[in-house]
Amino acid sequence: MATHSHGTAARPVRRDVQRNLDALLTAAAEVFVSDGVDAPVRRITAKAGVGIGTLYRHFPERSDLIVAVFRREVDACTAAAPALAATCEPVEALVRWLERLAEFVATKRGLKAALHSGDPAYESLPAYFKEQFLPVIEELTGAAVASGDIRLTITPYDLLRTMAGVVDPEDDAYTKRMITLVVDGLRYRA
Repeated sequence: MATHSHGTAARPVRRDVQRNLDALLTAAAEVFVSDGVDAPVRRITAKAGVGIGTLYRHFPERSDLIVAVFRREVDACTAAAPALAATCEPVEALVRWLERLAEFVATKRGLKAALHSGDPAYESLPAYFKEQFLPVIEELTGAAVASGDIRLTITPYDLLRTMAGVVDPEDDAYTKRMITLVVDGLRYRA
């Protein structure tokens, strides 16, 4: 069960509170995909089945909600890697996780504008993104190198930056072709 820190002591979050929080984050993520991060909060609360007061109790500022959704989505994407590594051949695990990462990047409509808005609430997000994703890329590429499937000629950060450039939110087939091209490049002379 999640805990929130109040002062020096942490207390468990009641189940109903956690349920509302989860509903808000899920609804916000879905609404952000369709309408962007500037979507009306009433649309989010209606989708979550909670009142406006519940949203503002957890997220006093819109930026608080955006940051929470972003972190949750990053965590979910990161959490997908171990299962892929356990069930797929190394290069297939890498490809599938890159596709999962591409899906994450494609669905963050409006987030880029928010990140570059100058709002200090977003300053920690790029570092969080790298802190979570770089170890995953390092682990997945390391396994693919060890299996002989690829040779790593770029850094995990280079691959992360490459992914940001190959994702087309409007064309999933294009994105998959570009991921294949990137991985084929890593396979060259492996």
